[in-house]
Amino acid sequence: MKKLINNPQTVVAESLRGFGRAHADLVRVNEDPIYVVRADAPRQGKVGLVSGGGSGHEPLHAGYVGPGMLDAAVPGAVFTSPTPEPIFEATKAVDGGAGVLHIVKNYTGDVLNFETAAELAEAEDITVRSVVVNDDVAVEDSLYTAGRRGVAGTVLVEKIAGAAAERGDDLDAVTAVAQKVIDNVRSMGVALTPCTVPHAGKPSFELGEDEIEIGIGIHGEPGRHRVPMASADEITDQLLAPVLEDLKLAAGAPVLLFVNGMGGTPLSELYLVYNHARDVLEGRGLTVSRSLVGNYITSLEMQGASVTVLRLDEDLTALWDAPVNTPALRRGL
Repeated sequence: MKKLINNPQTVVAESLRGFGRAHADLVRVNEDPIYVVRADAPRQGKVGLVSGGGSGHEPLHAGYVGPGMLDAAVPGAVFTSPTPEPIFEATKAVDGGAGVLHIVKNYTGDVLNFETAAELAEAEDITVRSVVVNDDVAVEDSLYTAGRRGVAGTVLVEKIAGAAAERGDDLDAVTAVAQKVIDNVRSMGVALTPCTVPHAGKPSFELGEDEIEIGIGIHGEPGRHRVPMASADEITDQLLAPVLEDLKLAAGAPVLLFVNGMGGTPLSELYLVYNHARDVLEGRGLTVSRSLVGNYITSLEMQGASVTVLRLDEDLTALWDAPVNTPALRRGL
C-alpha cells in the first residue's frame, strides 16, 4: 500500500485539519467531536442542511459545505458511519430557528445514527426532518443496506435542496424539494480496480486483470455482475440501460446528466463516458439541458465511474443553476 499518510488511525482528523485551514473563508472544522460547518453558521431564519457519512468519498460531504449547499457535514472513519453524537452537535451548530434537514445516504449505519441524532435534537426543541437517498439501481439489498444504496445522486440532492434553503424556503418545502430529487434520480457505477482502506492495508475486494464489476457500490460492495473489460461505449451502455429503464423518461424530457469518477479515473475517460451517454440520451429523444462531469463522490483511489440521470423541471433547473460557493462546487457567483 502506497499512500500519503502518517498514521492510518489519524487520517480523517489530519485531513480535516488541513481542509479547514485551506478553506477557512468558507468552513469551520470542529475537532471534538468531528464535524464541519459553514463559517457563518448558524444562519438565523434559514433551514439548516446536514449530511454526512463515512470518509473516503471526498469531496462528499465536507467539500459541499458553504453558501447554496450544506450547512454542516459529519464525517465518520473511512467507509464507516459517524456516530450520533457528532451528528447531533452539528445539527445544533446549524440550527437557526427554522429547523434542520438531514440528508442521509441509504446505508444502515447512517440511517440508524442519523435517526438517533434527530431524536436527541428534537428533545432540545430542534425540528428535524430527514430524507434518505437511494438512487443506485444496481441492487435492492447489499452488505450495507436494506433497499437501494445512496450514491452519486446525493450530490444533486444536496445542491438542489441547498439552493431551496438558501432562497428562504421553509423546512417542509426544502424537504419536499429534496424528496423530489430523490424520486427522480437514478445512478449506476462500475469499478475497474479495487480501493484500499488505510487501516486495512489491502484492497477491499479483488478483480481479475481483465475483469470489471458492473453495479459496484461506493464502498466496494458487489454489484450486479462481473464481466470482461470492454470499450468505454460498451461499459456506458451497461450502466445507462438500467438507469433509463427505471426512470421511464418521456421523449422530450429535460434531464441532468452526471458522470462521476470514483477517484482514480482521469477526466479524459470520464468525458468519453459522458460523450456516449449523451448520444444515447439524445438518441432516445431526451434533452440534456444540464451536465456535471468530474470526481464528486469517490471511493478512495478506485478506478471507475458512475452515470446518474436526473429528470428536471423548471423549478429543479432553477435551483440547480442557483449560485453555490463551496470548496468543491462553485458557480454563479
